Amino acid sequence: MPDPSDRPNVIWVFGDQHRAQAMSCMQDPNVQTPHLDRLATTGAHFTSAVAGMPLCCPFRGSLITGLYPHNCVPGHECPLDPSTATIAHAMKDAGYHTAWFGKWHLDGWHERNGRAAMHIVAPERRGGFDRWVGYDNNNAQWDCWVHGGEGDEAFHHRLPGYETDCLTDMLLEHIRHRASDDSGQPFFAALSVQPPHDPYLAPPEYMERHNPATLQMRPNVPDTTARTRGKARRELAGYYAQIENLDHNVGRVVQTVCERGLGDNTWIIFFSDHGDMHGSHGQFRKMSPYEEALRIPFIVWTQQARYDLRCRVGDVPVNHVDIAPTTLGLCGIDTPPAMQGTDYSGLIVPGRDAGEVPDSAYVQSVVPTGHGDSVDRPWRGVVTRDGWKYVCLEGQPWMLYDLNDDPYEQANLAHNTIFGGRRRELHRRLARWVEATGDEFALPEIG
Repeated sequence: MPDPSDRPNVIWVFGDQHRAQAMSCMQDPNVQTPHLDRLATTGAHFTSAVAGMPLCCPFRGSLITGLYPHNCVPGHECPLDPSTATIAHAMKDAGYHTAWFGKWHLDGWHERNGRAAMHIVAPERRGGFDRWVGYDNNNAQWDCWVHGGEGDEAFHHRLPGYETDCLTDMLLEHIRHRASDDSGQPFFAALSVQPPHDPYLAPPEYMERHNPATLQMRPNVPDTTARTRGKARRELAGYYAQIENLDHNVGRVVQTVCERGLGDNTWIIFFSDHGDMHGSHGQFRKMSPYEEALRIPFIVWTQQARYDLRCRVGDVPVNHVDIAPTTLGLCGIDTPPAMQGTDYSGLIVPGRDAGEVPDSAYVQSVVPTGHGDSVDRPWRGVVTRDGWKYVCLEGQPWMLYDLNDDPYEQANLAHNTIFGGRRRELHRRLARWVEATGDEFALPEIG
């Protein structure tokens, strides 16, 4: 096994409900994200990344295990089996120190039984991380409680300020500590924050930048009802404020990494667990296969000069199950056999064999939440590298979009016989994904 001291460090930074379109480098006129834009411009920016199940718990289960939701965490408030191997175990086996800061949402706590921020995740249910400071779930960014440790060293306390700022402070302290460690042990750290999840609140200096009345709405937000447009404007103002605060904190992470001399030996990976509809197609929140809920940012960056990463990897639909294998690959660690995802590090590191790149990503809603403003039926679908999306309900074709010509998904071709050949082709591809992943779903009969 290679000397662990020769391996690079890795930092994950991700928020909740940050859709891919909501960055200034993606031409969103309502938000300024200079730090993310810098990473996207000088790093590897996967502009077609997806949340294979656009919901917090299933995405997070797939994120740390490399398994599809139906094989680990199929729905909201479903627990991750503590015996399941995670990326933390693979990293530790390769000699890494591992740490997690922030939202977990994998312990299966039900909010109907009390506020999840007050629920203590048992040490054996923290994914195998060496250091774990977090909470299972919390929808109050100004009243965020974190816990960790065990036995006499257990703690549970309220953060003194806004969640993203305070959790970033913890990560920065951790980076400084690891940089001063003379052992040469590499580290893997994850920063998982709730914003820009609702409630859409940020520190005042960010909130005052956004006037709901002057926001430019996406073309697929219908203007037929005051409810849709009015709600979308009000919520988007805070949403963009949260994203600009997150962007500021990403800048702090990059600055600290570079100041501590770690920039040439650290990968920073920025992403989100899913998007947010914000009125597009008259819908809100997540659980939908529309672009606003499904697409996520995915940026890989390092300061190392010998890596010329200035690329937009536009056609590769990186999925939630791919993030752990790709992270391991960046560190020169083989993907564990149990993981179902693809290692895309060969598309990032120059001179490395990219291997066979899948032609599509498998997307799904296994167990719907039933929440308001949410799609309440299971669905399965594929998003292809050549710009098509096909989705089925149980026993019924639902969506077929040519995203090349119709990026806002305003012309559903699923029941247009002119596109019958394309529908059959994508249906066969979807059926292969269902079989290959060990899923069960009542696909319709397609003539």
